[in-house]
Parts: sequence; C-alpha cells; structure tokens
Amino acid sequence: MVHHSDEASSPDHLQRKLSNRHLQLIAIGGAIGTGLFMGSGKTISLAGPSILVIYMLIGGMFFFLMRA
Repeated sequence: MVHHSDEASSPDHLQRKLSNRHLQLIAIGGAIGTGLFMGSGKTISLAGPSILVIYMLIGGMFFFLMRA
C-alpha cells in the first residue's frame, strides 16, 4: 500500500478540486456550445450541401492559421 500524504500536503502539487466558479463556467460553455451546434444544423438544412464546402474551406483556413 502506498501513502501519498506528504506529497498531497505540499503547496507545489496539483490540487484536484473544482470551485463553484469552475462548474458555472463549464455549464455556460456547454450551453453556448450546444446553441452553436444547433444553429449550425439549422443553417445547413436551409443552405443545402454547398454549406459543407464552405465549412471545409473555413476549416482549412483555420487549420493553417493555427499552424502559423
């Protein structure tokens, strides 16, 4: 059996806990992400298959932007 009580009490080690603010921000991010996903679905259904070409084009541009 291994005891890590000395390591956990030192201040330079990772503390595995989420504060109330962290949980609120995770929930807000999930709500915003879901809204964007649903909005994209409505746009795709209205615009037709051409929107997929645009998504690939913009995705490629973002890929190269991140690699720069």
